[in-house]
Amino acid sequence: MKKWIYSGIRQELPSEREVLHGRLARKAAAEGIVLLKNEGILPLKKNIAVAVLGCGAEKTVKGGIGSGDVNNRKNVSIYQGLKEAGVKIVSKDWISDYHNRYEQAREAWKEKVLEEAKKVDNPFDAYADNPFEMPLGREVREEDICQAEAIIYVISRISGEGKDRRKVKGDYYLSTREAADLRYLAEMNKPVILILNAGGPVELTEILEQTHNIKGILNISQLGQEGGDALADVLLGKEVPSGKLTTTWARHYEDYPSSEEYGYLNGNLEKEEYKEGIFVGYRYFDSFGKKPLFPFGFGLSYTSFEIKCCGLKIEESKIRTEVQVTNTGNKYAGKEVVQIYTTFPRTDFEKEYKRLVGFAKTRLLQPGETQTLIIEIQEKQLASFNEDSHTWIMEKGSYGLMLGNNSDNLEFAAILEVPDYEELEQLDEICPLQEKLDCIHLSEEMQEKLIQYQKEAELAQVPRYLFKPRCLSISSEKTNDVEKNNGSLTNEYKKVLSKIAEKSAEELIPLLYGKISENISTLGAAGIRVPGSAGETSGALEECGVPSLVMADGPAGIRLRQWYQVNKETDSIYEMGVLGSLENGILEPGVYHENADTYYQYCTAFPVGTALAQTWDTELMTKFGKAIAEEMEEFHVNLWLAPGMNIHRNPLCGRNYEYYSEDPYLTGMLAAAVTRGVQSKPGCGVTIKHFACNNQEDNRMGVDSRVSERALREIYLRGFEIAVKEGNPVSVMTSYNLVNGVHAANSKDLCVTVARKEWGFDGAIMSDWNTTVPEDGSTPWKCAAAGNDIIMPGNPDDDKNILQAYKEGKLTEEEIRSCAEHLITMISRVNQKR
Repeated sequence: MKKWIYSGIRQELPSEREVLHGRLARKAAAEGIVLLKNEGILPLKKNIAVAVLGCGAEKTVKGGIGSGDVNNRKNVSIYQGLKEAGVKIVSKDWISDYHNRYEQAREAWKEKVLEEAKKVDNPFDAYADNPFEMPLGREVREEDICQAEAIIYVISRISGEGKDRRKVKGDYYLSTREAADLRYLAEMNKPVILILNAGGPVELTEILEQTHNIKGILNISQLGQEGGDALADVLLGKEVPSGKLTTTWARHYEDYPSSEEYGYLNGNLEKEEYKEGIFVGYRYFDSFGKKPLFPFGFGLSYTSFEIKCCGLKIEESKIRTEVQVTNTGNKYAGKEVVQIYTTFPRTDFEKEYKRLVGFAKTRLLQPGETQTLIIEIQEKQLASFNEDSHTWIMEKGSYGLMLGNNSDNLEFAAILEVPDYEELEQLDEICPLQEKLDCIHLSEEMQEKLIQYQKEAELAQVPRYLFKPRCLSISSEKTNDVEKNNGSLTNEYKKVLSKIAEKSAEELIPLLYGKISENISTLGAAGIRVPGSAGETSGALEECGVPSLVMADGPAGIRLRQWYQVNKETDSIYEMGVLGSLENGILEPGVYHENADTYYQYCTAFPVGTALAQTWDTELMTKFGKAIAEEMEEFHVNLWLAPGMNIHRNPLCGRNYEYYSEDPYLTGMLAAAVTRGVQSKPGCGVTIKHFACNNQEDNRMGVDSRVSERALREIYLRGFEIAVKEGNPVSVMTSYNLVNGVHAANSKDLCVTVARKEWGFDGAIMSDWNTTVPEDGSTPWKCAAAGNDIIMPGNPDDDKNILQAYKEGKLTEEEIRSCAEHLITMISRVNQKR
C-alpha cells in the first residue's frame, strides 16, 4: 500500500495560498455586505473621528459555531480593520474595557463547558448545549463619544449547531444595554451607523421608531476572517456595497408565518407543523399583505442604476430575457443585481402572489456605463405542484414578468400568455402526511386583492408573448445522468466493480458505513488520516481497489485542526479529542511532544453561507468553490460536507447562517455554482446537505417535520433539485430529522424516488453524523434499504444491525449491492485524474 503523505505544511509562516485566499475572502465579504439604510452618512468622510462601540467592535463574530466553524490562523475585527485603514478611533477606553469583560466571560464559559463535558458521553453535547454568550459592555458614557463625529455601533450574535436562537433580549431582540446605548446616543444627537453582525435578523423596528439618529445600517452577517478589512473597505468607499438580502426582515417577529409555533416556543420539540405551506418568506409577506422592515432582495448602493427590459426570446422550455443595466450615478462605480419575478393567474388553485424566477449580477459598472445581461427563466420556475394529481402544472392564463432590484421594487416588463392547462411532470406520491395538517390559506379579502393585482398586470402596457410549456421527461433525464456518470468510469473502476460483483453481500456490508474511529462525535471529528477532518469512507475493501475518501466540514471553509504532531519513532499522529477541534482548540489546547514533527493546516475562513449568498453572484460563488478545492487538494480532503442548502423558514433556526436563503431557486442556483467550482478540480467533490427539512436545531435528531407534499416539493426540495440538475454533485447528506414520520436517512421516498428516479442523481447518499446512535434515531439497516448508501461516521452497532437484518431477510442482497455500487461510482468520479 502506498505510504500516506501527511496533510499540511511544516512551515508555520503564511503560505502563498493563504495570502491569495485571504484576498478572495475579503472580496467576497465586501460583496456580501448589505447596505440597508443610508441618510447621507456613507461613505465616511476622510479624517473623520469615530467612536466604535458594541460587543462586536473588537470581538467581531466571524461565523457560527459547531461543524460550520473554521480553525483559521487569525481574524480581523471591525476595530482592527478601521484602525489599520487609518480611521481615527476615539473610543479606545471602551474597547479596552470590553476586551477584559469578554476574556473573563470566555474563561468562565470554558470552565463550564469542560465541567459539563464530564457528565455526558459526547463532549460536543456539552459544547452545543452551552453556547457562548457575548457579555454586555459597560454603558456608553460622554467621554467615549465626546470627540466623535459619528458612532459605529456593532450588534453581534453567536449561534450554531445543536441549539436554536431564542426570542429574547440579547438574541433576536436588542439587549437592554444595546437599546439603552442607542437611546443615549440619540439624546446626545450623535449620528449612528448600525452594524449587524449576526447569522440572521435582529429586530430593529422599535429602536428605529424611538430614535432619529441612526443614519446608516449595514447587515454584514458574519464575514469570516477578513470581515474587519472588508467592512472598512465599504465604509470608506473603497468598495461600493452591492449585496442584497436573501431573507425577508420582518417589522416584528410575530409577522412571520407560524411564528409562535416554531420550535421551543410552543413547548413541543417532537413535531414541527409547517402550517404555512408554500407561504414562506416573501411569498407570505406578499400574499398576506404584511409589510416587512426590509424586503427580500433589498440592498442599497452608493450609486444608482437604471434597469430596462429589451426583449424576450421564447425557446423550448425556457425564456431568455435581455436586460440593460446602466450606472446612472456620476461618482461611484458599482454592481447591481437584476431580479425577475413572475405573478400567476388567479384561479381556485391557490398560489403565492409572486416568485423569483431569474437573477443576474452585473460586472463593476463605471458611471454612465451600460451592460446587457441575458437571464434565462426555466419553465419549471413558472410551475406549481398539484398534490391531488401529483403533477407539476402550469395553468392557462397570464403570467406577469416583473423586473427590478428587490422584491418590493418591481415593474411589469412582459406578459406570458399560456393558452392551455399543461401538466409538465407526473410524479409518484412521496412522504405522505400521517395526520391532517391544517395549513393557512388566503382570506377572501386577500384573494380579491391578488385578483385585482393580476388585473392590473394584464392591463399593463407591456409586450405579450405566447408561451407553450412542454412535458418534461423524467426517465430520459435519469438515463442521461446515469450514462454520463457510469460511462465516465475508468477501466480501473470497471475492474473494481467486477471484483465487487464476486464478493458476497456480507463482505460488502462494511462499505455501508464509514471507517470506524474511537473519536466519534455528533460533530464531524472522526477523521483518522487528516486530523480534524469529519470522517472517512470505509477502507475495508482497499485490496479490491476501493480507497477510503477523507471528508471535511464546511460550508464557510474547511474545518481541520490548526496543527498536529507526528511521532518520529512510530510514524503515528498524536490524537486529540473532539473538543480540540472546536474554536481553534480553546477548550482543549494541543500538547507539544518531544521528537515529533509539527504539521500546520491553516484553512481560510470565508464568509458564512448567508453572507456569500448575499452577493447574488454565481461567478464569485464558483471562484469560492475553486478556492475550496485548492485547499481540499492541499490537505488531502476528497469530500467537502457542503454547501448547506436548507431554507430560512424561521429566523430563530440556529444554523441559518450556514444556509443561503428563504428562496429555493436562489439557494439551488448558488449551490450549483459552488459545486461546479469545487468539482472543477479532479479529486474534489461536494456533499449538498441537509436533505431535507433541517429547519430546527433543538431536538434535531428527533423532531418530525410535518409538511405537505406541495410545500415539500416547491420549497424544501426544489433547491436540492436545482443543485443536482445544474451542478451534478457527487454526494448528498440526509438530515437528522423525520419527514412526516420517517427519518430522512430511512426514507426511500427521498433517497430513491426523488433523488435518483426523478432527478437522475447518481452519486452516493450519506447520513449526517451518528444519526443511528439515539434510541429513536435512524435504523441502520433501514438506511441501506432506503438508499442512504453510507452511515457516517460508522460504529460497530451499525455493522451488527445491518448484518442481522440481512440474515433475517429484512434487507436484501440487491439493496446492499446497490449501496456499494453507488459508493464506488462516487469514488470513481472523485478520484478521476487525481
